[in-house]
Amino acid sequence: MELFDFTKEGKFTKETNETGKVVIVTGANTGIGKETVRELARRGATVCMACRDMKKCEEARQEIVDETKNNNIFTKSLDLSSLDSIRQFVKDFKAEQSKLHILINNAGIMRGPRKLTQEGFEMQIGVNHMGHFLLTNLLLDTLKASAPSRIVNVSSSVHYLGKINTKDLNSEKCYSEGGAYNQSKLANVLFTRELAKRLEGTGVTVNALHPGAVKTELGRNWTAGKNFVLPLISPLMKTAASGAQTTLYAALDPDLEKISGLYFSDCRPKEMAKAAKDDKTAEWLWAESEKWTGLAQS
Repeated sequence: MELFDFTKEGKFTKETNETGKVVIVTGANTGIGKETVRELARRGATVCMACRDMKKCEEARQEIVDETKNNNIFTKSLDLSSLDSIRQFVKDFKAEQSKLHILINNAGIMRGPRKLTQEGFEMQIGVNHMGHFLLTNLLLDTLKASAPSRIVNVSSSVHYLGKINTKDLNSEKCYSEGGAYNQSKLANVLFTRELAKRLEGTGVTVNALHPGAVKTELGRNWTAGKNFVLPLISPLMKTAASGAQTTLYAALDPDLEKISGLYFSDCRPKEMAKAAKDDKTAEWLWAESEKWTGLAQS
């Protein structure tokens, strides 16, 4: 297991035609998300770019449309740190689209001082896990109606270092920026495995992945990283386009149509952390996530 995997392996080379497929990509205006949209557009998909910064999102959309000549690329406001924003996004999306073939939960934040979401969740568990948990659950009916369909959760190899703190999930008693990030990435994989069980027989699959050590804006809140770590390792890191390859593999590879509940890295299955296979913790996290996001009352 390599937390900083600097291999440039893993390229999705299969040519597929995604014309008629409807895709949502969160965090789509920069980095891996933007490159994922670019390739989906090239392959003919209809893509909804779900972003918090609509100015950057529109600029990215226009660039991709100009390059690919695919006019079926749209933008929609989504702030994963606000449950109201997530519910409004889903309402607006369903008003415009009756199908959803691929949901790519790509957006994320990494490290930084402790901040809270609109509902008072620690920002990293709130955005990286809770926001996508609610978004995915609210879109399940559309995904099922569009089956075969796929959910792709962008996690990280740091999930190996993660621990779900059942006594302090919101990091109120003790906060570590790295610990909170690792916890959120472990939550992504636990969510993937538990959701895969619940989706058996529906034609909807869900898988998680590690994109690699990628040079993106993800570390913009990590002061020590920006000043010391990232400048040292930056020359060895993948480009955003290279980092998007495993996402594209999980979303598009025809051989994965019935594969669910796995973890990928460099365009192939990889062993997930022991903690990610803990069914009791996965069930606890699901129940807790339902409470936090209000799904338990729905």
